Amino acid sequence: MIGLGIDAVSVRRFRDALDRTPNLRTRVFTSTELESLSGRVDSAPSLAVRFAAREATMKALGVGLGAFDLHDVSIRNSETGAPELIVTGRALELAQAQGVQSWLVSLSHTDDMAVAVVASN
Repeated sequence: MIGLGIDAVSVRRFRDALDRTPNLRTRVFTSTELESLSGRVDSAPSLAVRFAAREATMKALGVGLGAFDLHDVSIRNSETGAPELIVTGRALELAQAQGVQSWLVSLSHTDDMAVAVVASN
């Protein structure tokens, strides 16, 4: 393992941020992510956990906010429904410089809390 990151996000606080800042969705999340969640009654928990995955990826790479564009990291679901971490752009460059060959991601959320763990190998 090269790096490990974990992040937790309050779903309530994230929902409030989405309500206060209408363009936050498009600033943070890819169109593919937003489309995959479009049918949900309440997308805030799913968006919060995807935001946590971005933060956990930064921690796994040992970098801080601003080291790469938030669109450089996204989540998609595999055919089995398992989450997969997609890393592109500057985040991919940073990962390649560290020798990262693969990623593991685990996501979980309740109505109150969203948590993501990311490991780079």
